[in-house]
Amino acid sequence: MNEKIKDYKYDITRITISAIALILSFINIKIYSLDISWIAILLCAIPIIYNSILALIYEHDIKADILVSIAIIASIVTGEIFAAGEIAVIMEIGGLLEEITVSTTQLRIEKLIELQPTTATLINKNHEEKINALNLKENNIIKIRPGEIVPADGIIIKGTSTIDQSIITGESIPIDKTINDEVYAGTINNQGTLIVKVTQDGKENSLQKLIKMIEDINIDDSKIVRQADKWANYIVVMSLTIAILTYIFTGRITNAVTVLVVFCPCALILATPTAIVAAIGNLSKYGILLKNAEKLESMHTIENIIFDKTGTITTGIPKVTEIITLSKDTEEFLKITASLESYSEHPLAKTMVNHYYEKYPDKELYEVDDFNMEISMGVSGTINNKICLIGNEKLFKEHDIKVPIINGIDENRILSSTITYTYYDNQFLGIILIQDTPRENVKYTMNNLKSNGYNPILLTGDNEYVAKNIASQVGINTVESNCIPETKLNYIKNIQDQGEQVVMVGDGVNDVLAMSKSDVGVAMGDVGSDITISSADAVFINDEIKFLPYLLHISKKTLKTINRGIAFAMTLNIIAVILGIIGILTPITGALVHNVGSVIVIIFAALIFKEKPDKFLSNNLERI
Repeated sequence: MNEKIKDYKYDITRITISAIALILSFINIKIYSLDISWIAILLCAIPIIYNSILALIYEHDIKADILVSIAIIASIVTGEIFAAGEIAVIMEIGGLLEEITVSTTQLRIEKLIELQPTTATLINKNHEEKINALNLKENNIIKIRPGEIVPADGIIIKGTSTIDQSIITGESIPIDKTINDEVYAGTINNQGTLIVKVTQDGKENSLQKLIKMIEDINIDDSKIVRQADKWANYIVVMSLTIAILTYIFTGRITNAVTVLVVFCPCALILATPTAIVAAIGNLSKYGILLKNAEKLESMHTIENIIFDKTGTITTGIPKVTEIITLSKDTEEFLKITASLESYSEHPLAKTMVNHYYEKYPDKELYEVDDFNMEISMGVSGTINNKICLIGNEKLFKEHDIKVPIINGIDENRILSSTITYTYYDNQFLGIILIQDTPRENVKYTMNNLKSNGYNPILLTGDNEYVAKNIASQVGINTVESNCIPETKLNYIKNIQDQGEQVVMVGDGVNDVLAMSKSDVGVAMGDVGSDITISSADAVFINDEIKFLPYLLHISKKTLKTINRGIAFAMTLNIIAVILGIIGILTPITGALVHNVGSVIVIIFAALIFKEKPDKFLSNNLERI
């Protein structure tokens, strides 16, 4: 960061001295009869000419600076020393503004690098020692004190705190963290002392991966960038031709020089990269990393958005959705259930235990004897010397016990749920229905997409009842169930064969094939997942699907901004060239007009960077 500031200070100093020299020259102050404008030529014009010659020789690239260089040299030859200096200064100002604008992403990388902790407190056999954070290994135990930067990805094994995750996820509000919660390298521990078990080596943590992802973004691969560069090369050749013809027909070298100055395609060249960099920078502020700039163009014409279910439109965390008590005491039924299930590591078991503690946080569980896992069916054991069975219908068939009929609940809801029966002391105490629940506000996201003409589609490996139940809750009309990865791949291929484009939104693990085939792959989840990083074009490290309409909005706004910038630049160039040919514009005024165009294009891009997602996160339907 400091090095970049020094670079800017050098450029600003050089331009400032040159501008002062031009002002002194304008009021006719000279040094020993020498025009002070030569200072501007020395400090600003010579670097332009030198760099354009190097580009021409070593890169065979006809850059816009070639036109500027020819214009400067022609101005000097014709005695327009002040004009030559002013052209150079104005061009350098435009170049500096461009560099500052397109450095947004680089500055974010540097900010991330600054957040890399240099040391970590390692707990080794009850002793603490400071070590290099990059030397941390998986399963190391570390201590993180209040105010310290988290040195590695890990799981909290002791302590509670609030963590500022804004640099990683874009969340503005610190997140409460406790035992078994994940923490990420580069985030800030605000309050309590934490003991954390490291889950990723220091050199492979989520912060390192995030930096690598941003560094790998290459806007030069964008088709529209390449097209703009191609146009610019044509314009350079065209402007040289028109300038020569202007001199032949008017006999005025000044008019020809003016044509060279105003015809430089700087604004045209700036229109695309500044808009794309501003878009990438804006999205990264809100926890969305766009890895491939060209996908901004693909998203502009998307019609279909395919969603995976688990972990994408649902939380991926099972929740108790219905409790049917068959005994007189609901608390006792839930306590017995939680007591036996607390010995199991199955996700559904943890769901039932957590549900009990949420309802009765201060109560203790029973001791369990003879605990046994009944694979794919449930669990069994004894509580207070009485047999207890908890599981699905298969478990009770094995024990020749007939399960009770469930009444009063919609059949589709039953069929779309995981049903667990609790049997204790020769009687059924109750039934628990468990489902994966939709993410918060996902229904509003789907309504927003549909109101803007997108077709949301659900592809899931779950059965038909589960798939349709979730789809109806979130507002998706097109559903395909029992999908394996190849099914999703073929579904996308069939849509593309009809000439339509597809976005695939998934968790980046079981959707790699579909993401690779889709026109744009969007992965939900944190940057700790290698498969997420490698398979997706965009990664929602904020893990918030509600930002999807905003991503599509930024895509459309970026394309509109690029087209507006190109149209403006072309129109301005044509008008300025005509005025230059007939002599209304001089090289000096031409340079001003030319750079006004560049500045306006940069302002267009800056407006993208200032966009906010607030209106797309509300319950109101917004035009994307």
